[in-house]
Amino acid sequence: MAGPEAYAPPSQRAGGDARVAVLRAQTAEPNQSNETVHGNLDALIRRVAATSMDEIDNVIHELEKMREMLRKEGERVSREITGYASLSQLSVSSMKAISDSLAASKRRSA
Repeated sequence: MAGPEAYAPPSQRAGGDARVAVLRAQTAEPNQSNETVHGNLDALIRRVAATSMDEIDNVIHELEKMREMLRKEGERVSREITGYASLSQLSVSSMKAISDSLAASKRRSA
């Protein structure tokens, strides 16, 4: 016994005549024509591809929504920083005015 069947477990080894019979049964008159098999395979590939493409489209849509949310959040944070900078500058100006006023008041008192 030569070939791959020599390595198969004894219960799965085909004898010479049995192997030929199996090969003839597989190649003789298939239930479906090659065109039908090809059509079925083509339909299966299209279904698998469609599912994958739908998933990719969903991921792209989610990423676009995330990008828009991050853009809006970036604009909001920028406005907040501008507001805080403005408030900080007003606070410094107010503190300087108060300090100058207190210094002038001390000079007049002294």
